Amino acid sequence: MGAVIDIARRFGDGLTNLISRMGTDRDKAAHSVYGPVILSDEQIFHAYRGSWLPRKIIDIPALDSCRKWRDWQADAAQIEKIEAEEKRLNVRGKVLEARTKARLWGGAAILIGTGDIDPSQPLDPEKVKAGGIKYLTVVTRRDLTATDIDRDPASEFYGKPVAYTLNAKEGQPVTLHPSRLVIFQGAAVPDEDLNPNKGWSDSVLTAVLDAVKNADSTAGNVASLVFEAKVDIIRIPNFMASLSDPEYEQRWLNRYTLANMGKGVNGTLMLDKEEEYESKTTSFSNLPDVIDRFLQIVAGAADIPLTRLLGTSPGGMNSTGEADLRNYYDRISAMQEIEMQPAMYRMDEAIIRSALGSRPAEVHYIWSSLWQISDKERADIGKINAETIKTLNDTGLYPPEALANSGANMLVENSILPGFEQEIEDAGGLPDYEMEAEQEAEQERLRLAAAAKGKQPVTDAAPRTLYIRRDVLNVDDIRKWARSQGFETVQDGLHVTIIHTWTPMDWIKVGSGDEWAGNDGKIEIAPGGPRLMERFGEAVVLQFASSRLTWRHEDIKRLGAETDYPDYQPHITISWDAANIDLRAIEPYKGKIELGPEIFEEVNENWRATVTEE
Repeated sequence: MGAVIDIARRFGDGLTNLISRMGTDRDKAAHSVYGPVILSDEQIFHAYRGSWLPRKIIDIPALDSCRKWRDWQADAAQIEKIEAEEKRLNVRGKVLEARTKARLWGGAAILIGTGDIDPSQPLDPEKVKAGGIKYLTVVTRRDLTATDIDRDPASEFYGKPVAYTLNAKEGQPVTLHPSRLVIFQGAAVPDEDLNPNKGWSDSVLTAVLDAVKNADSTAGNVASLVFEAKVDIIRIPNFMASLSDPEYEQRWLNRYTLANMGKGVNGTLMLDKEEEYESKTTSFSNLPDVIDRFLQIVAGAADIPLTRLLGTSPGGMNSTGEADLRNYYDRISAMQEIEMQPAMYRMDEAIIRSALGSRPAEVHYIWSSLWQISDKERADIGKINAETIKTLNDTGLYPPEALANSGANMLVENSILPGFEQEIEDAGGLPDYEMEAEQEAEQERLRLAAAAKGKQPVTDAAPRTLYIRRDVLNVDDIRKWARSQGFETVQDGLHVTIIHTWTPMDWIKVGSGDEWAGNDGKIEIAPGGPRLMERFGEAVVLQFASSRLTWRHEDIKRLGAETDYPDYQPHITISWDAANIDLRAIEPYKGKIELGPEIFEEVNENWRATVTEE
């Protein structure tokens, strides 16, 4: 037993089984080791050009990181200038090109050209003036040679090259300070001391190319099997021995040439009695699963969802692929914020100054979300945004002007109302809430002063409850109709209620609805149209349609009025004493309805007691 323990100790502390040879020198798995990965530029070049999988693995994440780009947060005029500068320099296109080449070659950079005489000196974005960026040029690690690594722990560029040498035209090398370059890396190398690509990283294809080769080889082998899908077998007595006779060989070739022609034309194969015919077919039923499994390995190695890599719909019952895409988009978002944004910091600072001539502190940007929502989801978000703004405004804790500006930005950024800010500006801008507040304060001062003198000023607009109605002018016509339909009594003072609200309202702001009427404030509902008889509690009413009255009601509600009933339907209360009336037997009044001007009153809690009928 002691000998066994000694043997086990010699193999180390790992799991060892002498019977199965696991963990010993005779264990086959014990000899699997990882060696240096050598992938030449020629291999990278040919893989990217010659196979669709490597190209997609390189292009897709690079494209997705720039596809929706970013949204600048600043004044509208400032945003317009910054975006114009980005278009002039083709910033988005340059970043996409640099990201793609960095993933392919293991590193790329964007050279920020400011026209400085000595590019070996650091770039100071604060010195960039309006139009100071002359050009942006993309170069790869094959164009830039890294110098010594910075070993100063206090340096911003610790662990990175002190400078880069660019092979410029006419063979003249140019020394560039790292601050003048937007450096993008490929697959990170964990230790710079073991890095064969000094100052640069590995190609993304380095770790995934074996999986790609296996998938390509599998697909290629399956394609070859297609040609063997059906094989005809004919057994001929003494065939091999007879082939020694050249004359027999020629007769055999002629015969089966004619036999194949007959089979192709008539579907009939004629053979001697002693000959046997057999057809074998190859089954492909399991091959799609094999191909899919290899492609899944490629997708896992590339860290790209299979649906995004192949551009196909997800398979399986109740599978949407949404979770995979969300995880992938989260990874792209993290890549933008952790890798791209720090690398682009100096370039962005220079772009802001090149566009605006200065650096406003409030200017910044956010990356646009890759996740696209449906029209219904966008509408729901718009509704939630509007309700949020209204709720905050109703609390009275925030300035209306701040809520108005924030609300407009929210609706534009969420693509609920594109171009809303420009439309507001074309309409004269947002209300001057500060001036309105001053006017309300002045009115309140006048009201208090007048109240102290026992008078009420003309400018008084103190909020109060509101009841608006229009009296029916052709009462006799409606009474005559009601009597003919069996009503014993008809309400005195027939009218149409426009609104009934306990919400304190400023009557002056509510205004008058008579601008929709004639010069005398009257309106007329034309004969015909939809008319219905309904019961509202104890009352029997005549309902009719009128877009003018409905819009008037909704306009007042938009000013903040709250009503007991969510839906408004214009109606005239005919009678409160009609319990025995069968509404199905009544023919609704079809004649014209003449209404007088709007009458404003405060809400009367005991209005029911004032109702009379005759």
